[in-house]
Amino acid sequence: MTKAEQALETRERILRSACEVIADIGFENVSMRKVAEHAGVSKALLHYHFDTREKLFAEAMTHSFAQTGVDTAADADSAPAAVVLAGILRSMLPSDDELRQDWKLWQELWVRAQRDPTARHLAVDLYDQLHSWVGGAIERGIATGEFETCDVTALSTLVLALCDGLGIRLMLADPRVGMATARATIWGALAPALGIDPAFPEV
Repeated sequence: MTKAEQALETRERILRSACEVIADIGFENVSMRKVAEHAGVSKALLHYHFDTREKLFAEAMTHSFAQTGVDTAADADSAPAAVVLAGILRSMLPSDDELRQDWKLWQELWVRAQRDPTARHLAVDLYDQLHSWVGGAIERGIATGEFETCDVTALSTLVLALCDGLGIRLMLADPRVGMATARATIWGALAPALGIDPAFPEV
């Protein structure tokens, strides 16, 4: 392994550890020392890659966001548009431990964004990327004739709003909102506009 590859592997390990620690105890309780210990690196090496907690947090959020779309991107060009869109929705709700960790990071970002302009800009940028992700899937379905023509921007905004609202209820373990209910609610709002089966794809 070259030095460059070693540095990249170390950086990835630090980011994974930062995501885990921040999700576990919250950003306000995180120290660079705790992240370094969790990653199994020295504090000096951690500071070599990230000189402040704020930069580490921003990179950790971006890293977490990038990992969320990996699975759905794999077959995005070959699978039916409805299946691709359903896969994106699965990734945007806290359906497993990894996604619940992502959601905890988002909740930390929401809180920080109320007081910190840098965090607010990061949050808006990540939401822009989510809009593009959802909107791209809808546009592909329209282009292939699988979806009816619709207002892509408005529908993407609706998807994000529903995912945020229902995702919070799922994170709270609200007995009124289970995963099946959340998915059915979102898909039920999309189906009429897209002209597709209102039943959420289980494939």
